[in-house]
Amino acid sequence: MTFFVTSAGVGDGANLGGLAGADKHCQQLAAAAGAGNRTWRAYLSTSAAGGQPAVNARGRIGQGPWHNAKGGRVAQNLADLHGDTLELARLGNTLTRATALTEKGEPVKGFGDTPNQHDMLTGSQTDGRAYPDGADHTCKNWASNGEGTAQLGHHDRTGGPGTSWNSVHPSRGCSQANLVSTGGAGLFYCFSPNLEATPKVGGSGAAGRNRGHPAVSVRVRGSPARSAGHRQPQIHRLFRPQDSRRPLNQV
Repeated sequence: MTFFVTSAGVGDGANLGGLAGADKHCQQLAAAAGAGNRTWRAYLSTSAAGGQPAVNARGRIGQGPWHNAKGGRVAQNLADLHGDTLELARLGNTLTRATALTEKGEPVKGFGDTPNQHDMLTGSQTDGRAYPDGADHTCKNWASNGEGTAQLGHHDRTGGPGTSWNSVHPSRGCSQANLVSTGGAGLFYCFSPNLEATPKVGGSGAAGRNRGHPAVSVRVRGSPARSAGHRQPQIHRLFRPQDSRRPLNQV
């Protein structure tokens, strides 16, 4: 699993404790579902404020691919996820009501259900980037449960003025009641950026240095030198991968 919709919100409207609080919520839900060994990031953008630059949701989640709790793929890469080209936009990703599952592998209530909870907090434009207009689209960078608005997507891609999974309409406000009134529950998307330790090539010692290279058998004649004046061991290669035309045992 490298993608899920939060099964529950933080409970304080769009006040998630900033990006750090949202990431923590993703991590805690993933851990409870047995996937806490991965790094998790909330799919949220923030606006430039306090001398800090804007943060784009698409820049937080890695390169993909991403799969839900049941192994279903929601997108192959960032371009696929956001429809970065006309062809990709025409084809669309596979993030739908059927694949946008919670960390428990359960569907999320959508348009036509009671209650409707298809609104997903994103604060993003359809390309996954923050809004540059200076208006509040992030409930004060996910720190407000009162003033402001948050841009929302629809996980079921149904209802509202568009069918975007990440950017359809703003909320009526930032409180929990405001989010519920527009068809949500303060839920959001979590992605794993696949920040895993890269296996080391080689390692310490001869075994590590030779890992990944053809084994070379050698035969040593003579004995190790006991002083500078003694004869050094003679090494005869039994196999020379770089020149198979030479006879064996010929240096």
